[in-house]
Amino acid sequence: MIELEYIYFILIAYLLGSFPSAILIGKIFYKIDVREFGSGNAGATNTFRVLGKKAGLPVLFLDVLKGFLSVNLIAFLDLIPFSIDGIFELQLTFGIAAVIGHLFPVFTGFRGGKGIATLLGILIGIHPTAAICSSLVFIIIFLIFKFVSLASIIASLSFPILIYLLSDSTPNSLIIFSIFVPVLSLITHQKNIERLVRGEETKAKILKKKKNDK
Repeated sequence: MIELEYIYFILIAYLLGSFPSAILIGKIFYKIDVREFGSGNAGATNTFRVLGKKAGLPVLFLDVLKGFLSVNLIAFLDLIPFSIDGIFELQLTFGIAAVIGHLFPVFTGFRGGKGIATLLGILIGIHPTAAICSSLVFIIIFLIFKFVSLASIIASLSFPILIYLLSDSTPNSLIIFSIFVPVLSLITHQKNIERLVRGEETKAKILKKKKNDK
C-alpha cells in the first residue's frame, strides 16, 4: 500500500509537469497556440519570442514552479522509512516525473517544451545555491551572445561542476542527476545546436515584444 502511495505521487508530479502554462496563456489571453509559431515549443522561451515579456514572464514563473512543487511533494508523505539520501532520491524521482510531464504533457497531445525552466525549479528545490549559480551563468552567457539556447546549454553544463564545487558530501543520486541535467539539455536543444553551428540561430529579444511570425 505504501509503495502504491509513492506511485500516486509520481503521477501527481507528472501531472504538475504537464500543466500547459504556455498554451493556456497563449490561447486564453492571445487566442493563439504558441506551438504554431516561432520554434514550435510550448515553453517560456518561445512564449517570450512569440508573445513578449507580458506572456513570457508568467509562463517562466509557472514552469519553474512546476519543478519546485514537484520535489516538495514529499511534504505530504510519511518519510520515517527513508534515510536522508532516500528522501533526496524520492525528491529527484518526483522532479524527473515533472520534467517528463513538461516534455510530454498528457493534456496537450504530448507536445511540450524543453524542460529547462522546470529543471531550474527542481534545482531550486534540491540545491538552491547551485541553482542560483547556474542562473548567473545563464544570464552572463545570454547577455554576451543573446542566444537563449546557448545560455541554457552552458548553464546546464556548469551544473555538475557547481555541484562538485559547492557540495562537501555529495550523494551518488545527486551526482547522477547533475549529469542528467546537461544530457537532457543537449538532447532537447539538438536543433538549436545545429542552427548555432550553421550560424542560423535567432538571437533573442527578451525585453521587446515581437510580432507573431509563423
